[in-house]
Amino acid sequence: VQLQASGGGSVQAGGSLRLSCTASVMFAMYHMGWFRQAPGKEREFVGAITWRAGKTDYEDSVRGRFTISRDGAKNTMYLQMNSLKPEDTAVYYCATRASSRLTSIRRLPSDYDYWGRGTQVTVSS
Repeated sequence: VQLQASGGGSVQAGGSLRLSCTASVMFAMYHMGWFRQAPGKEREFVGAITWRAGKTDYEDSVRGRFTISRDGAKNTMYLQMNSLKPEDTAVYYCATRASSRLTSIRRLPSDYDYWGRGTQVTVSS
């Protein structure tokens, strides 16, 4: 599975950005997730979506501001980021968990099998 992320950029606090991640192939049992990594910090879970049902889960600091959606026909996941804060500044990565059975959404980077190249998001105050 190859992943291609796009849509990063620079925005002022309070602004919005939308990231996209397109996979070369997706299957019903898979999950796709977004992670981010700020300088000097570990990679952290942002949110994820189950491919078949479209169920989502979010990290507490982004819940209510960020929305993950998917377009199955395009094998693409989106991350709509609103009310951005300077602390959202990071490199954002998309990832796929290639599960062979239905599972709950996982939050650890080690639970994901394929990763895209990151896209930089910079929020200025």
